[in-house]
Amino acid sequence: MGAFTAEGGCTCRAVRYRLTDKPMFVNCCHCRWCQRETGASFALNAMIEADRVVLLAGRPEVIDTPSNSGKGQRISRCPTCRVAVWSNYAGGGERMRFVRVGTLDEPDRLPPDIHIFTMSKQPWIILDPAVPAMREYYDPARHWPPESLARRRALFAENAP
Repeated sequence: MGAFTAEGGCTCRAVRYRLTDKPMFVNCCHCRWCQRETGASFALNAMIEADRVVLLAGRPEVIDTPSNSGKGQRISRCPTCRVAVWSNYAGGGERMRFVRVGTLDEPDRLPPDIHIFTMSKQPWIILDPAVPAMREYYDPARHWPPESLARRRALFAENAP
């Protein structure tokens, strides 16, 4: 694990967590599902191994919700203020968390590595041309750094049946 750490939590501070490593990758998703779910123009998610997200206080309530893939997602929310702190998607199961970057104490430390589903982004959002932008999804093998791909392979190899 790296030297990176970051802390975050919900608005009322009943749920607090710490990232014990730098996320593997940060997606900024502009799909309509994320817009609806967040009530905002996009969702900014830091993908990281679940065992590198340490719960410091509280216990999130897990809510099963539908997703565009049809496989659903599990959103972990503070049971008091209802803020979503992370999600687990079917593809990553319980092994990988999609931490909501906006819940970090210093969210500016994790800018997006890629913008996805830009075909439905709000037209008034101007994207940084230095950050890759995909009309739909992307191939991690082409966009993730080698060390993040190695972490992802190790994560899924450890948990293979």
